[in-house]
Amino acid sequence: MGLFSLFVTLFLILNVAVICNGGITSKFVRKVEKTIDMPLDSDVFSVPPGYNAPQQVHITQGDHDGKGVIVSWVTMDEPGSNKVLYWSEKSKDKHHARGHMVTYRFYNYTSGFIHHCTINHLEYDTKYYYVVGLGLTERQFWFTTPPKVGPDVPYTFGLIGDLGQSFDSNKTLSHYESSLSKGQTVLFVGDLCYADQYPLHDNNRWDTWGRFVERSNAYQSWIWTAGNHEIDFLPEYGETVPFKPYTNRYPVPYRASGSTAPFWYSIKRASAYIIVLASYSAYGKYTPQYKWLEEEFPKVNRTETPWLIVLMHSPWYNSYNYHYMEGETMRVMYEPWFVKYKVDVVFAGHVHAYERSERVSNIAYNIVNGVCNPVSDQSAPVYITIGDGGNLEGLATNMTEPQPKYSAYREASFGHAIFDIKNRTHAYYGWHRNQDGVATAADSMWFFNRVWYPEAEHPVSQ
Repeated sequence: MGLFSLFVTLFLILNVAVICNGGITSKFVRKVEKTIDMPLDSDVFSVPPGYNAPQQVHITQGDHDGKGVIVSWVTMDEPGSNKVLYWSEKSKDKHHARGHMVTYRFYNYTSGFIHHCTINHLEYDTKYYYVVGLGLTERQFWFTTPPKVGPDVPYTFGLIGDLGQSFDSNKTLSHYESSLSKGQTVLFVGDLCYADQYPLHDNNRWDTWGRFVERSNAYQSWIWTAGNHEIDFLPEYGETVPFKPYTNRYPVPYRASGSTAPFWYSIKRASAYIIVLASYSAYGKYTPQYKWLEEEFPKVNRTETPWLIVLMHSPWYNSYNYHYMEGETMRVMYEPWFVKYKVDVVFAGHVHAYERSERVSNIAYNIVNGVCNPVSDQSAPVYITIGDGGNLEGLATNMTEPQPKYSAYREASFGHAIFDIKNRTHAYYGWHRNQDGVATAADSMWFFNRVWYPEAEHPVSQ
């Protein structure tokens, strides 16, 4: 009997080890330094010279399929022209597109003149030049449209989240810009400028941030996700309309996918179908977001766009002691759909660190059966938290211990990632910490597509 008890005890100990033992917690130790915002006279915030010169120029996708671009910019002295002059590198014929202009007030702040112009019916995989500020101080930029949507079209996405405008933010953006993989579009998972961290949500910080990211965002589309720092809810000072600065400054093509609000929408780009969800809009049953997503997933044609990517701000699987389980109610609502429709990867922010999960699901759980452990599920997505852009709130360094089994790799460092789609079956993913050289990926793996190559993956290096 004593020997039997010993075997039982050893079995239980080994089982506990299997249940509790997670993946890798990085041994990389980042020098602990206070994260400080760059001063307002920094070069990255400089105002372009010239009377009424357009500033904060940025672009995003303007339609569902990638043949449209929304060009946005701000003029400060007077409204100026709403038009964009553009032409293809393949042709010298120049065209005009007319946009519209908005302004807004936020407590004691009055915005400049914010222009948005959608250019439609562009050719795929073509370089275009465009000019804004017509008739006064003109500024010229360029962008390249994505390739035609198709199953084996290679395409490279950059991943940035929770960027802010600190010295570390500048390191992150510079590191991304120097990446050898050369992201063609940024998937931005929320929390842009952190203006709400300043007294009275100082909206001048929206302007400085717009000038800061212009060096990238004027030349390649950034696909926007709304985070909690975009809410800008200040009722004690009369500001009761959430997301006012964000929605006035950063339009998205939500109507093209049948959405009723700019916080959840979808686009196709090359071989990827990207669904953007709103962590801070109602998502329960019968809500507009729920009804939209319920109808959206069946529309995804994995023969046309094999890679299914979801962006959100608040992560569902998070083993840091920051924002712990904040995404749980959304997970309970939507995770069965993610498994049913075989989402490949989910990118989130919010937690100011990096983490990659195994392919797991927790869809068996309910309050009656008590089955509450995530289990390995090859139909489930990999969940990646990349809220490590560098904002003034600093790094999330306090992790739960022991590391849960679903957590494959985690590290408290600032950085960015690259998701490089090769064809319908394979994509290479790499996360790059700011301290490393451009060729070094601190965490990387080959993704196997859930529909076309549903095999178990293994990290490349750790």
